[in-house]
Amino acid sequence: MRPLFVSIRCRPGTSYKVAEEIALREIHSELYSTSGPFDLLLKLYVPEGEDVGKYINENVATIDNIERTETTLTFKAF
Repeated sequence: MRPLFVSIRCRPGTSYKVAEEIALREIHSELYSTSGPFDLLLKLYVPEGEDVGKYINENVATIDNIERTETTLTFKAF
């Protein structure tokens, strides 16, 4: 499995609610609050053979109060 990073922009005042929902779904490896254009940084592992876009759409994008996501794929660890 390769790690993915998903930057998440939440509706104002809802980042803790979004973080709690991510924690309840148990899909994350790590989850951080961040500064800048995004509110949260999510590290997760998509199971081998899973379609990345479909996995993100079904497991992350369905969470209420998320305005936007940006997914960063990883290719090789050094």
